Amino acid sequence: MKATWILPFAVATLVALCVAALGATITDLGPWYQALEKPSWTPPDPMFPMAWTMMYALIVVSAVTAWRAAPDSRVSERIVSLFALNGFLNITWSLLFFRLQRPDWAFYELIALWLSIIALIIYCGRYSRGASLLLVPYLGWVSMAGALNWAVVELNPPFH
Repeated sequence: MKATWILPFAVATLVALCVAALGATITDLGPWYQALEKPSWTPPDPMFPMAWTMMYALIVVSAVTAWRAAPDSRVSERIVSLFALNGFLNITWSLLFFRLQRPDWAFYELIALWLSIIALIIYCGRYSRGASLLLVPYLGWVSMAGALNWAVVELNPPFH
């Protein structure tokens, strides 16, 4: 890794750790969550932090790669803004689903999260195909989470 990658990589990693920590703090797998009806294809609970760790690692590398490929400060600022919006939406989903205990609201917010990933893939792809491709597993994971979220809404009468 070239020295010019060290600071951006460290900053992106720190930001991702903060987003992950905040999301983890908000996430409550206590009695309310355990009582929800979930589809048979729900991944085991320990799989979620492992998958999110991989997603955040890919997001960090994608963000730094896209930022470094930006031709000017306007583009690099837009890249940072899109990743910041995505992090905000990621945290907001956890808040809606776990803290407010509203999977129905969380599902609609997840649509915005999903669209933000599409926007990142398209925008970053203009400057770095690699940065864009690194986000595809994240899109897949959030798509699966969206299907799971919708199934929870459908299986639990208060929310549909």
